[in-house]
Amino acid sequence: MNSVSGRYVHQDHLRPFLDKIKTQFEVAQAGLSIQNNSIDKITLGEGPVKILMWSQMHGNESTTTKAILDLLNTFYIGSDTSDDLLKRLTLIIIPMLNPDGAYAYTRENANKVDLNRDAQDLSQAESVILRREFEAFAPDFCFNLHDQRTIYSAGSNPKPATLSFLSPAADPSREVTGSRLSAMKVISGINRELQQLIPGQVGRYDDAFNPNCVGDAFQMSGTPTILVEAGHFPEDYGREKTRMFVYKALWTALQAIASDSYHSESKTNYFNIPENKKLYYDFLIRNAQILDKKGSPPYSAGILFREELISNRIHFRPYIEKKGTLPEYYGHQSFDCLNEEELEKLRKKEEITRLFLNG
Repeated sequence: MNSVSGRYVHQDHLRPFLDKIKTQFEVAQAGLSIQNNSIDKITLGEGPVKILMWSQMHGNESTTTKAILDLLNTFYIGSDTSDDLLKRLTLIIIPMLNPDGAYAYTRENANKVDLNRDAQDLSQAESVILRREFEAFAPDFCFNLHDQRTIYSAGSNPKPATLSFLSPAADPSREVTGSRLSAMKVISGINRELQQLIPGQVGRYDDAFNPNCVGDAFQMSGTPTILVEAGHFPEDYGREKTRMFVYKALWTALQAIASDSYHSESKTNYFNIPENKKLYYDFLIRNAQILDKKGSPPYSAGILFREELISNRIHFRPYIEKKGTLPEYYGHQSFDCLNEEELEKLRKKEEITRLFLNG
């Protein structure tokens, strides 16, 4: 599905593909967003095990949407394996729950509400649509698909959390309920497969309980729910490589659920996945005082990108997030200004050096 790429993905990008797959799968309107944009759902398969997936609940989190299109395309093209899966599974997929936020490239919906904090109030049309689908379908598994920022490392190791997973808590004590355990086992199997592709780059998301989050709310109901967070892969700000790993994760999960092989996994392996830590900057500059030319004492600068929608493209604008010694942090790109070669490379990045000269 190379026709849909990049970070800015909205409903107009999905429409040609959804029109194409209508010849094989049921594509229907689940409801309308606050701004009356269609929220579509795709139903496929005829198996007894039911799976509900939704993506782009946050409008600026598009990587898993692209992976869902890849997944649907695999089923559309067909193979012995995919055909067998559709005999064992029935899937309902909502590729874009928040089309208004997707157009505006915002986390929130048109009413500036975070849909992933609306699971109890159900104050927004989009939240009501998802809950209605959940209750009518009564899925055996749910997949809650998101993006996470570039700041996350997989534990304390100098590797980014390219993908992170969570079996959400179902109560404040974070007890391992039956539904949590099933989700943990599926995640354990996914992690084992991903370690062959991105060793050390899989993290476990924080499981602090919040009943207003959709994953926690569905887990409370006794439905195994899996949170997928698509993160950073080196030099992949368009998240096309991460997209591939999300696709692999979803395909692995469907196979494990369809075959019941996930039962052989353990919660120990799940908890062995390192928990995410916020240890990364997009740029980490050591001895940055050399750039600002103000006679400052030695310091390091952690720089992050702010994503801005300009003329239908996402632009990455750097800003200095933190100054200090920063010994425990990593950079997706790191420079030490005491190194003449690195300093010269850095000076060619005008938007970065301007931060210091103008600051």
